[in-house]
Amino acid sequence: MSHDFEQTLRSAGLRVTKPRTAVLDAVHAHPHADSASIVESVRAQLPAVSRQAVFDCLNTFADAGVVRRIQPAGSAARYELRVGDNHHHLVCQQCGAIEDVDCAVGDAPCLHASNNHGYTITEAEVIYRGLCPMCAADNAARTDIH
Repeated sequence: MSHDFEQTLRSAGLRVTKPRTAVLDAVHAHPHADSASIVESVRAQLPAVSRQAVFDCLNTFADAGVVRRIQPAGSAARYELRVGDNHHHLVCQQCGAIEDVDCAVGDAPCLHASNNHGYTITEAEVIYRGLCPMCAADNAARTDIH
């Protein structure tokens, strides 16, 4: 799948620069990566790019709706390109792996608050927690040994 990150930036009213397209490329290549991983990936393409420049890009992109920033409890902020569809996440409590989970039913926001307290709800964020298949298998193997 080809991505035109230059057009993505222009559509968001953002200037096109090599660091910005490199950050988008890194987020695309590593969905749900934390900023340190994104810095590492960007520096593989552009060694002179500063850590702060990558952070600034991520914050600008999140504010502009180009990337989605999620922060599961106990985890650093993570970034992904999948925006605007109000999907949820499944997080492994052991290794920290994150997977996208589409909304099960209903229109966005897929959940309806029992009492909205007068708010106009525009988004619902759900994080499912559990063990990924690899961690569950590792745990089962460890308990079988003992």
